[in-house]
Amino acid sequence: MKVKNSRLDAIRLILSTQEIGSQEELLNELAKEGFKLTQATLSRDLHQLRVVKSVASEGRYRYVLTKQQQYRHNEGGEDVRPVTPGQQVNGFVSIKFSGNIAVIRTRPSYAATLAYNIDNSNFPEILGTIAGDDTVMIVISENVSRGMVLRALRNIIPDI
Repeated sequence: MKVKNSRLDAIRLILSTQEIGSQEELLNELAKEGFKLTQATLSRDLHQLRVVKSVASEGRYRYVLTKQQQYRHNEGGEDVRPVTPGQQVNGFVSIKFSGNIAVIRTRPSYAATLAYNIDNSNFPEILGTIAGDDTVMIVISENVSRGMVLRALRNIIPDI
């Protein structure tokens, strides 16, 4: 189990610091770190870590860690540590409403993870989301006020 935990940590670190678009690329990076594994094992690891694919720069796809699995750099940039739930790393920039639609703007590459977190929170106020690179469109349930949506979203975006 110790090897698996080390491998999962290595995957988190690689995906947090590099744009990886395919399992083959990730396997190559893991091999550089001394991990030899099959594509099937990597696929299971990605599933366990709840890694999602997102559109990155220039329309290229990349693997993205969900909020609970992300790593981030500290102020000096040299140290990498896990992000704990509740830390603000969702990339939220702004929200605007129009009828039963809300549009959230995020920093680049944050939208897919944020939409994933919204969808998996099963808020009754929200029917679903569609994500781009830096934009999340939210379809709001019938007879739900903007305030109700904001209160629900505060569970995952405290600074909204």
